[in-house]
Amino acid sequence: MRFDVLGPIRVVDGGSATPLTGGLRRHLLAVLLAHANEPVPVSVLLEALWGESGEQEARRLQVHVHRLRRDLDEPDRLSHGPAGYCLRVEPGELDAAVFGALLDEATAEPDPARAAATLRRALGLWRGRPYQEIDLPEVAAEAERLAEQRLLAVEELHAAELRAGRHDAVAGELFEAVHRNPLRERLHGLLMLALYRSGRQAEALSAYQHAREVLNEELGLDPGPDLRALHGQIRAGEVVEVSAPAQVPAQLPHCATDFVGREVPLSELDQILDDSARTIPIAVIAGTAGVGKTSLALRWAHRVKNRFPDGQLHADLRGFGTDAPTEPGDVLAGWLRALGVDGKDVPLEVAERGARLRSLLDGKRVLLVLDNAVSADQVRPLLPGNAHCAVLITSRDQLNGLVVGQGARRVELDRMTADEARLLLKELLGDLVTDSDAVDELIECCARLPLALRIAAERVRRNRHRGIDQTVAEFGCAQARLDLLDSGDPQASVRTIFAASYRNLSAAEARLFRLFGLHPGHEMDAHSLAALAGDDVRTTRRGLGELARAHLVEEVGDKRFRLHDLLATYAEELCELTETAAERRAALRRLHDYFLQAATTATGFLAPGALPERDSGYEIPVMRDHEDAARWLDAHRETMTRVAETADGDFAHYAVDFAIVLDSALDFGWHVDEAERLHGRAREIARRTGDRAAEGVALRGLGVARLRRNRFESARRLLEAALELVDGPGATATVLLSLGEVCVVTGHTELALEHLRRSTRLYQQAGLRLLGLRPMICMGRLHRRWGRHEASLTCLQEASRVAAAHGYRPAEADAAYALAGLHRDLGRYSEAAEHAERALVLARRTRFRYLEGMALYRLGTIHRCLGDHPRALDDHRATLVFARQMRSATLEAMALTAMAETHVAMGDHVEATRCLLHALGVANSGSSHYVRARAHTGLGDLHEAAGRHESARRHWETAVRIYEALDAPEAGELRRRLSEAITSRVPC
Repeated sequence: MRFDVLGPIRVVDGGSATPLTGGLRRHLLAVLLAHANEPVPVSVLLEALWGESGEQEARRLQVHVHRLRRDLDEPDRLSHGPAGYCLRVEPGELDAAVFGALLDEATAEPDPARAAATLRRALGLWRGRPYQEIDLPEVAAEAERLAEQRLLAVEELHAAELRAGRHDAVAGELFEAVHRNPLRERLHGLLMLALYRSGRQAEALSAYQHAREVLNEELGLDPGPDLRALHGQIRAGEVVEVSAPAQVPAQLPHCATDFVGREVPLSELDQILDDSARTIPIAVIAGTAGVGKTSLALRWAHRVKNRFPDGQLHADLRGFGTDAPTEPGDVLAGWLRALGVDGKDVPLEVAERGARLRSLLDGKRVLLVLDNAVSADQVRPLLPGNAHCAVLITSRDQLNGLVVGQGARRVELDRMTADEARLLLKELLGDLVTDSDAVDELIECCARLPLALRIAAERVRRNRHRGIDQTVAEFGCAQARLDLLDSGDPQASVRTIFAASYRNLSAAEARLFRLFGLHPGHEMDAHSLAALAGDDVRTTRRGLGELARAHLVEEVGDKRFRLHDLLATYAEELCELTETAAERRAALRRLHDYFLQAATTATGFLAPGALPERDSGYEIPVMRDHEDAARWLDAHRETMTRVAETADGDFAHYAVDFAIVLDSALDFGWHVDEAERLHGRAREIARRTGDRAAEGVALRGLGVARLRRNRFESARRLLEAALELVDGPGATATVLLSLGEVCVVTGHTELALEHLRRSTRLYQQAGLRLLGLRPMICMGRLHRRWGRHEASLTCLQEASRVAAAHGYRPAEADAAYALAGLHRDLGRYSEAAEHAERALVLARRTRFRYLEGMALYRLGTIHRCLGDHPRALDDHRATLVFARQMRSATLEAMALTAMAETHVAMGDHVEATRCLLHALGVANSGSSHYVRARAHTGLGDLHEAAGRHESARRHWETAVRIYEALDAPEAGELRRRLSEAITSRVPC
């Protein structure tokens, strides 16, 4: 089988071309042939064929792959693996590869006549433009490369013919070649030489004038130095020999054969090259130490080197090594010699060497690769002045000076994705990769850094009898990893490459980097780091900017920063070696006090007046409203919880302080796991120190967490114990509110009302009117459940009015949700929808997570009442997703029950039954009793409608028992329906 791409794409089997029907199949084959014998990621194929990569496109791709396999002589030619689809093409089967081999053969042939014959054979393979009629970005670069190779072959053919003495024979062909390619200066020169050596000096000089006019009109340029020199020789009547093909520099180092992934940055580099017009394309690959910048640069340089027929220059600038950085003058001297300048003719001054380089590169297509640059100043003298050249630079610095001053485009190289890291380990270890869990752990131990992964893979290879899991076990201690990730070569040691970056920092920047190792959070901002360092925020921001520019920290959005695990270990190691124990403790104390001050300010928006003001003198972020406060708390909650959980010794009191300060944030955000851990730790320390009031607050927090988990009896006991310990009307009101909520869901209605009324009074007595809105809203919901609509409306409207007047968004959202339910029950569906929409918007703004899920649920029930069943189902599904994310069995069961009710309204009783059975399973495993009763009621209704009366009776009787235990009004209505159903079936 043969594949032809030097013209319209075709497959030739047994001497006859096989037609490929369907444009998509031709496009698929074109992309695979452009990367013959290399895996092409599925994402690349999807983007090339459809411009997007969804599930539907992935299924369509499988169909087209299946059809393409049928067109091949061997279906397994097109295989699929972890890296994507790969089309196997044997030697001699692809005309583009045959053409390239013939071109190499002709270049190495010393006899010009035989070289010309080989080149004519190569050019005879062409039938038109490469990949003709295929308009895909993924193929464009390969097509351009092949077209450039063809022009080189044409030039070499005519040069060989001239060296063989066939001046007259090729002059006509050269006229045609120049006409088709008027901007190729070498073709103009060959034509001039053919005419001159045929005794047609005047025509040769006229050909030069024509070339000059064309170049000036099209490009605004004069002919290059080679063409001008030839013109001078012809005018002087000198003997002009046809020079042999010039030896071009090919300095690119070896590219690793096990390179994997990095499709996005490779595409970015392609785009930079393709977008260039009359400016020099300069690309800067910037990234942290060990991230694979050099490997990426060499991979891409080898991939595109055929687009630079005049050569490739390379230099290691040693910007971040143990030796001094390479001087630009030394690099220029080496390059000039590689371009044919005799050593004695290399200028002494750096500026003169740069000018000589620019002159030599004028009109040429050369790729310059500068690895490991330390600064823009080191690079600038090495830049060419010719837009046909391209420059690729790697650096741990962002080289902003080049971006601003020279228009360089930066490609930020991040650590490998987990999938790319797995592919690399598979390439490096082959069959040793068996335990996927161990592989994933090894990837995380190596922080997804290619260098670390390669060193770890070598350890596995050296001890292959132990397996990957044993290597992971060795890496269990974070401090040991840097020792283990040492290959013995200073250039391939993780600690060494980190140290090279660290040495370039100023003293202040180095200290800030070390303190990152002391910070307990995964992500940090300038304010917390300023407190840790004992500096002002402005100074800290400048230091962070320098660390980010050096890629020693990563900026992760919203002005937060982090270190990956290996850098964090290195920073911690440096901190322990450099800062004394007293200095480290003082820094941590400053950080704890800062967090308490900022968290107290933020909590003031969630629970106004609940905490006394705290000012420790630190700069904290500006918080204008509840949204700012909630955003800040979300960003730093995990860090503060970790601080509290690990506090001990003379830091132990911080656990109690943080439990009190974070209580509202944990509850609003439904962070039940963290609440249990934090309040449990606070209770332990409060008991140890004899702080009864603090123990009461901790017990109240634990009680609320148990309530959220539907462990009602445990919640009640904890809250009643808290009521005996807390001190002051505000704290007592908060415990009574939670006790009231427990009584509501367990059916103790009167006791619930008593607790809620008392809570409201105590909040008012403490001057905490806004906090008193929560028990008021809870009473409004309780009145609605019992059908006391006027009382409910009075409570809820008053709560809504006060909340809106004071801009207290959480209470506004809660009241809007309750009003939506009330108006729905009253048949005022439009008003109900407005309130539910407002509740949803406000809950999202304030990050009141559970209320957000409840508002979605309520919207679905209202849309069902409005007859908009598709929209109702969408709301139910969204609620279901939300409930599972929050691990709320109650909300999940509620969503499933509501979904069943909507299916009933649509007449789909089968789907309704499935939803209710699922809801019942969820409810039985940890939901509220009320939802269980609703599910049993719905199943009873469905069985009754289907004539299964006995099954209906059993479900209804179960529901009645649950409702009665909850003191719920639904019990009476359902018992009446049950009695009527039984009566109607008794024979007269």
